[in-house]
Amino acid sequence: MLGACAHQPATPPEREPIVIPAAPTAPETTVAPPTGPAMTPSLTMPREWQHHNGEDYDDLFDRMRAGFALDEVQEPAIDQQLAWFEHNPDYLERVFQRGQRYMYHVVTEVEGRGMPLEFALLPVVESAYEPFAYSVSRAAGLWQFIPGTGVRFGLRQNWWFDGRRDVIESTRAALDYLQALHDQFDGDWLLAIAAYNVGENSVQRELDYNRAHGKPTDFWHLKLPAETRAYVPKLLAMKRLMAEPERYGLEFAAIPNEPYFAVIETNSQIDLKIAAQLAGTSYDELVALNPGYNRWATDPEGPHRMLVPIDNADGFESALKTLSPDERVRFTIHEVTRRETLASIAKQYGTSAAVISKINDLKGGKVTPGVSLKIPEISGQLPDKVLLAASRVDRPQSDLGGRRQHQIVYRVRSGETLSSIARSHGMPVSTLARLNNMGAGDTLVKGQRLVIKASARRYRDEGVRSGRRVLYTVRLGDTVYSISRQFQVSVPQLKTWNGLNRHHQIRAGQHLVMYVDSNRQQG
Repeated sequence: MLGACAHQPATPPEREPIVIPAAPTAPETTVAPPTGPAMTPSLTMPREWQHHNGEDYDDLFDRMRAGFALDEVQEPAIDQQLAWFEHNPDYLERVFQRGQRYMYHVVTEVEGRGMPLEFALLPVVESAYEPFAYSVSRAAGLWQFIPGTGVRFGLRQNWWFDGRRDVIESTRAALDYLQALHDQFDGDWLLAIAAYNVGENSVQRELDYNRAHGKPTDFWHLKLPAETRAYVPKLLAMKRLMAEPERYGLEFAAIPNEPYFAVIETNSQIDLKIAAQLAGTSYDELVALNPGYNRWATDPEGPHRMLVPIDNADGFESALKTLSPDERVRFTIHEVTRRETLASIAKQYGTSAAVISKINDLKGGKVTPGVSLKIPEISGQLPDKVLLAASRVDRPQSDLGGRRQHQIVYRVRSGETLSSIARSHGMPVSTLARLNNMGAGDTLVKGQRLVIKASARRYRDEGVRSGRRVLYTVRLGDTVYSISRQFQVSVPQLKTWNGLNRHHQIRAGQHLVMYVDSNRQQG
């Protein structure tokens, strides 16, 4: 029943069902028919229900609450997740402060499809509303698409652009995927949510097994991975908390129920720094609204659009008309002379060989005397988050000269500091700290492993400056993988910092130390 909906449902226009693009399938098995009564879906009439008028509310949270539609479920797993959220209100405040740029768009898109507005909280669980979130399984963006699933749902991923991080495209793809999963699992939204996390084949396999053995086929009776068993309760706990925050002694700052950004067509490639100047907003703000771009400029093949703060939209659109396409992205022409290499040219212009090679479609990283090269005039240092995103596209197995890049790992001895280790290896302490995602003043633990040497390309491309020490309390259902994903550190890093190996199991209540870059997701 739609207990959370205070308005009488109306009948929306009939929609064609969304079909899930082909995915790798599990081996076929003979499935016995269910021996018990059919399970009731988690939501009745999910596609026939139409939400209230979203303009009726001043606070976006009130609009969201009025569209909550998933049944209230009493399960200990939900209570456990709720307790953690209840005792960490500062975390949620940070998430919603970051997410307010995107939440109006997400709520509007979910509402427009007649889907439960609990899905506007799913990016809280997936990425903490951080569009640059990146997991060890290579999932990216607000909705955490892995590359293959992103391709299935039309998210372009190339040198210039990653649609998994694009706010508009990733939201469209995520809702397409959830609706298709809902249809596949006979209207059961909880199974659809579980499948979004672990994959439809895994959920289908467990459903088939339970049916064949006469067992219930609702989410709570499926034998799914620990992360998925905690994932659905996290969303339901968030829904319960946001439905009645005062019941838990919490109060969240209102988010205006109005668009945060406007979408402006640019019709050609544009340098993001130039776009920010035209829009009269900060570069960081423009990057936060357009996180899908891997470089200093938009993709020359599109999308040719820019998200800008709503108050700056008219000014940006007018200013854009004053620039020709040639003025929107600026290049210098360099004629290659004898003995010049791609690396030396890149150093001369303060860019990288990879960028010049890509712009000029060079094969093998070699240049010929007399050839004219286009050198992009990159206006200013890219933000760390963009550099990190670019490095994941660029990171080579070997350098341009074909030499293999090796990593040296050093085990810390008693009494050593970052400064003393950096001195003994002839490197700046800032480089050593950056390489290990730490702050230059962080203390070390005997036995801790540090990366001492890696590709110089990595220093240049990733550009991480410092990290802060985070103490995290393990919750029930957490795994090393899920924690590393939440804080955007690697599993080996998390294990090294805490002296964990494959024989150590983490437990609820345990404290883990992490060194998290200040620009990444923070818990």
